[in-house]
Amino acid sequence: MATNVDLIQHMYPMKFESVEAERLHRKQRLAGALRLFSLFGFDEGVAGHITARDPEYPDYFWVNPFAKHFSQIRVSDLLLVNDKGEIMEGSGMVNVAAFAIHSRIHEARPDVIAAAHAHSVYGKAFSTLGRPLDPLTQDACAFYNDHGVFNDYSGVVYETEEGDRIAKVLGSKKAAILQNHGLLTVGHTVESAAWWYITMERSCQAQLMAEAALTPPIPIGPEAAAGTRDQIGTELVGWCCFQPLWDKIVKLQPDLFD
Repeated sequence: MATNVDLIQHMYPMKFESVEAERLHRKQRLAGALRLFSLFGFDEGVAGHITARDPEYPDYFWVNPFAKHFSQIRVSDLLLVNDKGEIMEGSGMVNVAAFAIHSRIHEARPDVIAAAHAHSVYGKAFSTLGRPLDPLTQDACAFYNDHGVFNDYSGVVYETEEGDRIAKVLGSKKAAILQNHGLLTVGHTVESAAWWYITMERSCQAQLMAEAALTPPIPIGPEAAAGTRDQIGTELVGWCCFQPLWDKIVKLQPDLFD
């Protein structure tokens, strides 16, 4: 019997007729992901950013402008930033921390199209524990042995040297927990990077709740956790899980296309 993954395999990766069409797709999904982050309450003042590598200029990435609320981001608001932190397209300011972190991740990981970081409540809370997520639920298994912990907090990330250290901890994985800071996820598409962040935040919430109970939570065994990761932790599944959220935000907030 065919699995759901088998049924959607033909849809991924998406094909584009031109680099302009692919760029527009990435920008639209980036604006939609930022709107979803607002909808889920991941905003915290001016903190947080999602980036998408430009398909024509791989050393450049698109990012939300500094101090513009996630809920107000439109495609036309996005900034194109080069590898020196200069704005090549768009108006506004670049978040210095966004450049310090994301520029180094995009350089270290040519396979990464998008990266997401925010100061969401449960990710922040879990990050203070300085340890990885446990495979307590099926959803958490997506990150089993596939995320790192950056335990060298030294303040707001303003220097690319710290971005390099974060990229080193991330390695080839899909996510990192930044101790005393928050979560960071990456993906081969904007869709998967955003989904990994959303489900990682919820997995942090689930573990915090489980560990607050009187009875210690029972983790999933290593073999089952690894097998489940291979089922639900793929780029195809990450991309797929974003699709209903995309449909939701487009229906609720179509002005994101402006």
